[in-house]
Amino acid sequence: MTKSCRFRTLSGLSSHTPGAECPRHIAIIMDGNGRWANARGRPRLYGHQQGVNTVRRIV
Repeated sequence: MTKSCRFRTLSGLSSHTPGAECPRHIAIIMDGNGRWANARGRPRLYGHQQGVNTVRRIV
């Protein structure tokens, strides 16, 4: 019997893939948060905080 997984996408919609194997690990590369904040005139720390918030929503 194969497990099926339900994935959340960045748009918040749920994607169901019958027969897909559930990943046991994921990697999120936190690169660019400081540059993102600087481009918006905010301190680098703000960018890092927003990056953490995004990861928490995803995971």
